[in-house]
Amino acid sequence: MIPASHVLTFALLSFALIIVPGPNVLFVISRSLMLGRAAGVGTALGGQIGVYAQVAAVAFGVGAIVERSVAVFTVIKLAGAVYLVYLGVQALRHRSAGHIPAQMLLLGGVFLAIAMLCDSTWALVAGSARSWLARSPRRLELVGGSGGLVMIGIGASLAIAGRKD
Repeated sequence: MIPASHVLTFALLSFALIIVPGPNVLFVISRSLMLGRAAGVGTALGGQIGVYAQVAAVAFGVGAIVERSVAVFTVIKLAGAVYLVYLGVQALRHRSAGHIPAQMLLLGGVFLAIAMLCDSTWALVAGSARSWLARSPRRLELVGGSGGLVMIGIGASLAIAGRKD
């Protein structure tokens, strides 16, 4: 199994990646501002459940299939799994490192927990700011528009992402 020091290192590096606001954080914030704290936390939870489903798929062999099929890669790419596919290929290359599926599921769970904590914090803070925004229909309308732009941007960036080979 994975030594505790490796899990801690992974957790710290994951935290460093997760804490920097990106498209997911912007989406969580926009949902919180438009619909309140519960919607923001729900958005964060839904996103992390999706990420862990991807971790599980890669841990159980989807990486090898993706490596051989452009069509399967495209489907997974459009679902947002490019990063997890890379981890799956790396795991296959280093099989002497232990039980890979169990390690990937454990590390994926650590990542999920950290991301859920960070994204929920963003959701709660933005949900608190919603009361101020709600006092002006124009401000709320602008925030709603920015949420739509974030979703379009995420979709466009996923659509144009390519294979590294």
